[in-house]
Amino acid sequence: MKNYKNNFVLFTLLSLMMISCRSPKTGGEAKIKQPNILLLLSDDQSFNTINGLGNKEVSTPNIDRLVSEGTTFTHAHIMGGKTGAICMPSRAMIMTGKNVLKFNIQGAITSEDETMPQLLKEAGYVTFGTGKWHNNRDSYAKSFTYGSNIFLGGMSNHLKVPLHDFDPSGEYPKKNRRFEDKFSSVLFREATVDFLENYNEEKPFFAFVSFTSPHDPRMAPKEYEEMFKTEKISLPENFEPIHPFDNGELIIRDENLLPFPRTEEAVLGELASYYAMISEVDDNIGKILDALEKSGKYENTIIIFASDNGLAVGQHGLIGKQSLYDHSIRVPLIFSGPGIKKGVRTESLVYLHDLFPTIADLVGIKKSKIIDAKSLKPILDNPNETIRETVFFLYKNFQRGVRTKDWKLIKYLVDGWQTTQLFEINKDPLEMNNLVHDPKYTVELEQMTALLQECIYESGDKVQLDQPDWGVKVIKSWATKRKEKGLSLDYTGKDL
Repeated sequence: MKNYKNNFVLFTLLSLMMISCRSPKTGGEAKIKQPNILLLLSDDQSFNTINGLGNKEVSTPNIDRLVSEGTTFTHAHIMGGKTGAICMPSRAMIMTGKNVLKFNIQGAITSEDETMPQLLKEAGYVTFGTGKWHNNRDSYAKSFTYGSNIFLGGMSNHLKVPLHDFDPSGEYPKKNRRFEDKFSSVLFREATVDFLENYNEEKPFFAFVSFTSPHDPRMAPKEYEEMFKTEKISLPENFEPIHPFDNGELIIRDENLLPFPRTEEAVLGELASYYAMISEVDDNIGKILDALEKSGKYENTIIIFASDNGLAVGQHGLIGKQSLYDHSIRVPLIFSGPGIKKGVRTESLVYLHDLFPTIADLVGIKKSKIIDAKSLKPILDNPNETIRETVFFLYKNFQRGVRTKDWKLIKYLVDGWQTTQLFEINKDPLEMNNLVHDPKYTVELEQMTALLQECIYESGDKVQLDQPDWGVKVIKSWATKRKEKGLSLDYTGKDL
């Protein structure tokens, strides 16, 4: 914190000197003050985990406040990823506005990528970052003016987060790591409150607050754990003990957090811990909003709340996020602040990485030269507006999907076997009734398959659905992997 405060004081003095040397503006030339931006990002929080949006079993009064004060995109999606750590490409897409296929195999930002905070910084914004980055280190230095309690990794014990102070060189050597005996969300909240309390610049700010919760390990402080009892939590309607077929990722780390087959008791316990983590994040968001109000900057700050991806937590027999079901690819996305309509919800299909051009439009700065996302401003102005008729999803090289307002198609290729799911998503939002073998829906299946291939081509993807192996390396099934390791085919999870 000391380094941040010293740098902040020096920056403020230099800025005041520059202002004193400028010629005074005449009447009528005063520039309209640009809004501040506060971007709050949680980790692994699905779209259906907010009390104010219908889930009455979780406590989220502060996120609910943003819902009532702003516009909520109820159908915001991530595009997916080429790695099991979905949060890495998701965050890279948020920061660059590029689609997931424009990054390396891990889906990380490269040194050449222009980032949203970088362009805001170049446009005169003071940019501040705290919390999880999960991308390359030198991009952090070029993106932010200041930072504190920075976590460069992807996940950690919430009481043993390896922290860095802001390093303008972008090197962040391991020897400079430090640890504090506080819960992760508290560390990031304290850094943000400290920034807000000490910020006296005339320039607008962009503050990126990136929590690591409710990502596992799910270890919320006792007071939050005690809020949620399994007997008061409902089992998901689309709960299954085991996923009905091999989706190519049934034995990844996330899926081994609970034993196989899933039991109702185990899933309810996991949900209770998940909700406890979400409520803990919400409480710290509330303290940040209080500090923003106390600073006098609340009315001129655009506040955005979102999460990097969703999570299954027992739905479809899955626990993690490595699938194309709605529970894993739909995320919360809420805008509030000056010029944003209050208490509005829109079902327009959008991507999470549409954030970049939207923020650029809202504050009047240039967009990146290479960008795939679209601005959400037309929808913020008119919630009935449509900017996308379809959204396309992918996971590694063996899951592909597409949805429209009414239909959703997911295709799988594992061990040479192809599986297809067709859902009438507007009538079957929990994706429980696969219509692919019903002859009544032959036309819809053909249309959605053609649409999926069209989206694949447009995205730059190499998959060709009409080829037996899609023209890509075929993923081995869990059974094949277990045979090669000499393990039993009894899918209990005991020896995975």
